[in-house]
Amino acid sequence: MLRTLLIATLALLAGTPVSADEGIVQKREFVTEDFTTFGGETIPELRVGWEAYGDLNAERDNVVLVTHFFSGTSHAAGRYHPDDPEAGYWDAIIGPGKAIDTDRFYVISVDTLVNANVHDEHVITTGPATVNPATGEPWGLDFPVVTIRDFVEVQKRLLDSLGIERLHAVIGASMGSFQALEWAVAHPDRVERMVSVIGAGRMGAWEIALLEHWASPIRLDANWRGGDYYGHDRPIEGLTASLMLITQNALHPDFFEMQFPGHSNLPAEALANLDGDFAVTDWLRERARQRATVSDANHILYLTRASQLFIAGHGPDLADAMSRVRARTLFLPASGDLLLRPGLAQETHDLLVRAGKDSTLDYLAGPMGHLNGVTSIDQAEDRLRAFLEE
Repeated sequence: MLRTLLIATLALLAGTPVSADEGIVQKREFVTEDFTTFGGETIPELRVGWEAYGDLNAERDNVVLVTHFFSGTSHAAGRYHPDDPEAGYWDAIIGPGKAIDTDRFYVISVDTLVNANVHDEHVITTGPATVNPATGEPWGLDFPVVTIRDFVEVQKRLLDSLGIERLHAVIGASMGSFQALEWAVAHPDRVERMVSVIGAGRMGAWEIALLEHWASPIRLDANWRGGDYYGHDRPIEGLTASLMLITQNALHPDFFEMQFPGHSNLPAEALANLDGDFAVTDWLRERARQRATVSDANHILYLTRASQLFIAGHGPDLADAMSRVRARTLFLPASGDLLLRPGLAQETHDLLVRAGKDSTLDYLAGPMGHLNGVTSIDQAEDRLRAFLEE
């Protein structure tokens, strides 16, 4: 615990971790020990990365926690280097004068446990691909199953180490929305506002089955070796197929029609042999192969299971969990979302309203389906700004 406090204190003393002029972000590391999972297993030491934007005020009550989506990282805004081609995924709404105004708020984002992008140099996480201190070898499937609650409890340990006892708001998209809502249920006295973007209060039977499709190609790859592939060839083909499915499921048919107008149903390559591809499948496969270079197959399996297990409060009854929420809540589902259907957010919002809670729901529009909550979040800028200022 002393080591945890020391690292966190040094991080604060180092000053504002993002330049207001250049938007340059510094990745930081949080280390903690003897973490007990929701399932009752102990992780002797874990490390996660985190980023912050803006300044923490003297009262330490201007904090907005941003929780990331399934294939995301803590890189929510800014750039690591001036020549980086892309900024963090929500740079459109995080920064000076933006909806989540870093001239006013201290914004924190944390890499989850079992982060999919474990091989990205800017990601710090703990999971199957990282070293088990007891063996000196990668954890593999000996790593305990983790839940959304565990992601939240790691974030809480970080905030505790920084002396942050209350959140002005917690906001997340997709799997990040699970974490945001779990914060409001598990720690209702610490959360003033909660924003769920393209989210849900629980995974429905359909969603659980849908996500199993993401796991199956990995398990069927001979190189997966029952999860024990470290030191051997990685299950790249299965991982690539999984990432193709994840990409397609997160989009909408309208996007594909726009991306491939007048696509050919009879391309010469596909007509000539079964190895020939269509333009759309070429595009999906190439994107997936690029993502596979920084991803780990087991981490995808663990994230899939954490998502499948999700129900806010991690108990048998969602209505009971919503009765414990004290935060004002805002739900922003995407009308064309085929991955986390808008009805899942509506269900959760309705339960909050029935429990007498202050909850609002608005819809995001656009052709990107689920990803409208990431790539088109700027359409909600005024709504978010007003919600944070209310």
